[in-house]
Amino acid sequence: MPILVEVAVDAVDSAEAAQGGGAERVELCAGLSEGGTTPSAGVMAVCRQRLAIPVFVLIRPRPGDFLYTDAELEVMRSDIAIARDAGADGIVTGVLHGDGTVDVHRTQALVEAARPLPVTFHRAFDFTRDAAEALGAVAQTGVTRVLTSGRAGTALDGIVTLTALVRSAPRGLTIVAGGGITEDNVTRIVGATGVREVHVRAATRRDSAMAYRRADLSLAKAAVGEYARAATDRERVAALVATLADR
Repeated sequence: MPILVEVAVDAVDSAEAAQGGGAERVELCAGLSEGGTTPSAGVMAVCRQRLAIPVFVLIRPRPGDFLYTDAELEVMRSDIAIARDAGADGIVTGVLHGDGTVDVHRTQALVEAARPLPVTFHRAFDFTRDAAEALGAVAQTGVTRVLTSGRAGTALDGIVTLTALVRSAPRGLTIVAGGGITEDNVTRIVGATGVREVHVRAATRRDSAMAYRRADLSLAKAAVGEYARAATDRERVAALVATLADR
């Protein structure tokens, strides 16, 4: 069976590069340097207009943990409605309890708000206290996918847990491997775990076209500043897709 490649993107040009490189789906986000947050309505709309492949939208109201207030849940439901109206093909989200377990009730509420769109439980899964316990809880929520590194820093380091999750996932729940997957390690991860979908960044540094630059001023907290950013590299996506096709 072919392996589906999903690319995490946070801008229209990155989304187009992912599609051009052969990705079969994008996860549209903002703030990927902070782990990803909900993109703007404008980015959702323009990406949907320009792409022929499915666009899944991340619903995460802020960086940090996955323990949300009632007000934040209201924001998430509103953002899901905006994403659906913009033509999103799927939603990516998830909620935890303070004790590190999956908040089944609140995640179910978000799944209901997203209908008829499919929902992926994102890498909040990797911050749970126990993988098997979390998988059982997620299976009750109505999501169709779980994005995970196997609760490790990278999918390569999480191979053992990823393999166990693939083997124990109930029918209708797909395990998507993500976290540090590149063209150099994707075949090893796929071959060892049996996953059928992978989530990648495939980004490179892109320098700004600005000629005038303020070296003494920056609004960015990250070291990269205003004059460079990470952007999806079409050739890296293509290389990863080709690697999987040749395996």
